[in-house]
Amino acid sequence: MNTRLYNAHIITMQQPVETIKGEIWIEDDRISYVGEAKSDEQIAASGIKFDCEKDCNGNVLMPSFKDAHTHSAMTGMRSYADDMPLWDWLSTKIFPLEAKLGAEDMYEFARLAVLEYLATGVTAVFDMYMNPAETARACNEMGIRYVGCCDINKFGPELSEVERRFETLNRNDGFCSYMIGFHAEYTCTKELLASISDIAAKYSSPVFTHNSETRKEVDECIERHGCTPTQLFESLDMFRNGGGGYHCVYLSDEDIEIFKKHDLFVVTNPGSNTKLASGIAPLSRYLKEGIRVAIGTDGPSSNNSLDMFREMFLTTGLAKLHDMDAAAVVPAEVLKMATVNGSLCMNLNDCDVLASGKKADIIMIDMHQPNMQPVNNIPVNIVYSGSRANVKMTMCNGKILYEDGEYKCGVDPERIYENANTLMAKYRD
Repeated sequence: MNTRLYNAHIITMQQPVETIKGEIWIEDDRISYVGEAKSDEQIAASGIKFDCEKDCNGNVLMPSFKDAHTHSAMTGMRSYADDMPLWDWLSTKIFPLEAKLGAEDMYEFARLAVLEYLATGVTAVFDMYMNPAETARACNEMGIRYVGCCDINKFGPELSEVERRFETLNRNDGFCSYMIGFHAEYTCTKELLASISDIAAKYSSPVFTHNSETRKEVDECIERHGCTPTQLFESLDMFRNGGGGYHCVYLSDEDIEIFKKHDLFVVTNPGSNTKLASGIAPLSRYLKEGIRVAIGTDGPSSNNSLDMFREMFLTTGLAKLHDMDAAAVVPAEVLKMATVNGSLCMNLNDCDVLASGKKADIIMIDMHQPNMQPVNNIPVNIVYSGSRANVKMTMCNGKILYEDGEYKCGVDPERIYENANTLMAKYRD
């Protein structure tokens, strides 16, 4: 299907971040043209026959958001366990409930998450959770990209299962892929971590994990091993093929040097870190050191939202508070984190910017709402003033999956809501 989106403001996210007026042409799943408006004569001369031509009415087209760290199937636990510090929250509430969940439960909860992703402009998720095949199935059926990361810890799964997942979920179809990872240092033995490092070397995979999320995590790792989590992973040659860490609130100077050495990503999760009172990541320091930062929502039971607009505002707002500097981490950098860096972190290198030859993963931001007016600076408006209510359209791979509040991904939202409530009622009892 060939689509023409015209009469738009366009933020391509190519550097520097600028807004242009013009149109985008899409042939099947890829962008074939981004630029100034074309006349009818120029369109006819191109030889392209458009199946759909959509007047954007001055709204904004930009790359879709990439949620670079999430646990999609935890939607079922939204508002189930709250107002607790991380370890108490995990050990007394989350882990016991998770032990009761089956694969089909994960699938139903993941479908609920995908609805939320689409409504907030997300077309790709970097997901770490149990039964990854079920989350991948939900994402694939509803049309968004799934990148999985192994959640192995000392309670399971077996190492053989990690390899099986890696081999079966890496389909190389642009919609489903998988990387080696593990839950965290504090849920793994050193021997298990060494085995994970060996598997990553075998498959030349980047490695991602929860890293230095809380002060307690770092202090207890130092007690156990005489070094920080990052230094322990480095001693095991964990990052020979790159990767990164989720949260990274408490990286030491030496940890930062390790991140720089291996060009590792920091995936910041400000909403979750705020709600769990884990701390504020020193993002401006990471940026000054040349470390690439992406943004993730974390899971919908620790956040409790999958809203990338809220994450973007918290990313810049908390950075300013941390540094006591109103100029810290400006909106253009935050948009880059939420789009370009998320794509690169997930090895979705064709989904980062709007340019000829790139995948057509595009969102339309509704400018005809009071929070987007007046139009003084569109990128600043999106980060400081925008909300999920401004997402007018979400397109993935050239297909419109959400538009004007209506889902076009082949599901009945009310049925998904009903299933999620029925399941959680059973497990709460």
